[in-house]
Amino acid sequence: MAIIAPSILSANFLHLERDIEMINKSEADWFHLDVMDGRFVPNISFGLPVISAMKKSAQKTFDVHLMIVEPEKYFEDFAKSGADILTVHLEASTHLHRSLQAIKALGMKAGVAINPHTPVSFLEDTIQDIDLVCMMSVNPGFGGQKFIPQTLNKIKTLKDIIVRNNASTLIEIDGGVTLDNALSILQAGADVLVAGNTVFASPNPTETIQQLKAIGK
Repeated sequence: MAIIAPSILSANFLHLERDIEMINKSEADWFHLDVMDGRFVPNISFGLPVISAMKKSAQKTFDVHLMIVEPEKYFEDFAKSGADILTVHLEASTHLHRSLQAIKALGMKAGVAINPHTPVSFLEDTIQDIDLVCMMSVNPGFGGQKFIPQTLNKIKTLKDIIVRNNASTLIEIDGGVTLDNALSILQAGADVLVAGNTVFASPNPTETIQQLKAIGK
């Protein structure tokens, strides 16, 4: 069954507690939290104080995606703020293996995100140490973009790497996930669907989450 992770980047920040409560009561599994620094990606989102405040109301897993340079400087801070899964970008991590070990040592699961242009073969040597691969299916930085079709082939290739290495890594797809393409994404081998605009622009977000969850059954 697919894991559904609504992206808080698309939530209404004026009514954030209301949206958190909606996710708490819905069939969603995780909160997906995009942290952007305006350097690694051309946008700035939110950081540690917002995540710490959210944790007081949220009742589900915090899946924190760091789109920042030098992420290793902040691992301990994100652990303290409530991250359950901490994902760093392969493109921003000079010493990826060291980062994965450091994240796990702090009691979090370790994720690696890759941009659309990055080959999944780059993950072969570390796949057994990765709990989650966050595959960007749009160019990172902004919500509401269209899904890049080539992602489906990348999912299949990554799934093969995971199986060949006897790893238990989850594949998460982030960007442009809709009710129309969710089935093809899951059939390609994905485990986790990040949904931002699809959920929060819906007239009935709870029902949309329920529909996404049903696709994965």
